[in-house]
Amino acid sequence: MSTRAIAARPPAGAPPNLKIVLTGPFGVGKTTLVGAVSDIAPLTTEAAMSPGNADDTSFTPAKTTTTVAMDFGRLEVDGVTLYVYGTPGQHRFWFMWDAIVRGAAGSVVLVDTRRLQDSFRHLDYVDHVRLPYVVAVNQFPGARSYPVSAIREALALTADVPIVGIDARDRDSVRRLLIALVEHVLTRATPRSMATQS
Repeated sequence: MSTRAIAARPPAGAPPNLKIVLTGPFGVGKTTLVGAVSDIAPLTTEAAMSPGNADDTSFTPAKTTTTVAMDFGRLEVDGVTLYVYGTPGQHRFWFMWDAIVRGAAGSVVLVDTRRLQDSFRHLDYVDHVRLPYVVAVNQFPGARSYPVSAIREALALTADVPIVGIDARDRDSVRRLLIALVEHVLTRATPRSMATQS
């Protein structure tokens, strides 16, 4: 089914509101994604990175700030209001994840093909809390492209996990990703579980 066809109709059975969690390693583009797609001015908790910090910025040398609590945005997709919460990526803030995912219907795990190994902790977490999720491959300039089958194998993903290539800076690209997530959530949800989200 084409993206145009999906966007032209409301998702069948979708509740009016869905909480979505966006997770992924430090510097993968979570704050950028929320800012690109939100219908409101996004809430961010960016703070300046301290000199000599332990975070690896070799793939993002221009990065000078980091999320210390969460990012938040809101958007309407085909009559459904999506509340998007971005988790902090660094290990020292992982204790906040349980509070952020409470009540979520699904998740996006954002990955960078240059450092897929950094995504394992995030994939393990969404599996552990049993959230339906989509893997979004952020297409960084100059990064090598890989076939979906290779990414699935490298991340040890089951066949039912959608993998979507995106540009986190592009609103239309991110909207297509979130539509794919909503469709995935609806295929996995029971009537009772979806009722708790409305």
